[in-house]
Amino acid sequence: MEFTFGSQIIAINMPTRAALLTEVSRRFREGQGFALATINLDHLAKLASDETFAESYAQHDLVVADGRPVVWLSRLAGRPVELVPGSDLVQPLAALAATDGVPVALVGSSNDALRDATKVLKTQFNDLSVVAQIAPAYGLDPSGEEAGRILKQVKDSGARLCFLALGAPKQELLAARGRREAPAVGFASVGAGLDFLGGHQRRAPQVMRTIGLEWLWRALGDPVRLIPRYVRCFAILPHHIIEARKLNKVQ
Repeated sequence: MEFTFGSQIIAINMPTRAALLTEVSRRFREGQGFALATINLDHLAKLASDETFAESYAQHDLVVADGRPVVWLSRLAGRPVELVPGSDLVQPLAALAATDGVPVALVGSSNDALRDATKVLKTQFNDLSVVAQIAPAYGLDPSGEEAGRILKQVKDSGARLCFLALGAPKQELLAARGRREAPAVGFASVGAGLDFLGGHQRRAPQVMRTIGLEWLWRALGDPVRLIPRYVRCFAILPHHIIEARKLNKVQ
């Protein structure tokens, strides 16, 4: 499944969770870094209006579908992919890191949230080594000096997997920069995944996630911020439905 934004083509190249974990494990064994993005409808809206974001996103090695609308679009295009939410990837990736002896860094959110996420992960995976916990100041510029210092700190810590919990587009911009400045590190953008893990944000009940209404749960919890976002997201759906149908016809 592909999306085009100007001259940038962004492909969901990891169609299933199993394929993603197999590839990450291979990269761990071979000492290769990566940038992992989890594309959703909010990202598609941002990508359409932010050329820098689109350029950075296109530099990601691994892209999965995070959001049922993206999965539905893939089916409409005749190129079905599996739903792989970024928030659900923290523990599977941490489990791989623990098994393969890969040190981990956590970047984003708050000091308290990172501390609590670390406690949970180390309880679940006894062999996991968390070598850095970095909560940047609010308003981090992914292209700025502070971001450069953070990437150096991650690299110098010996981490080879770094969870980025900064929200889009900051985490993806930082991940793309990290691929250049810390090429042996795998950067995984997980949004609120660390906050969920440590109990600093409450995720939608499983039943709402199962029927595709997690977005409604979130909107009701923060309507001022999220309702305008979801309006923008739904507004771009007709365009992507048309493009998906075109993809289906050219197969």
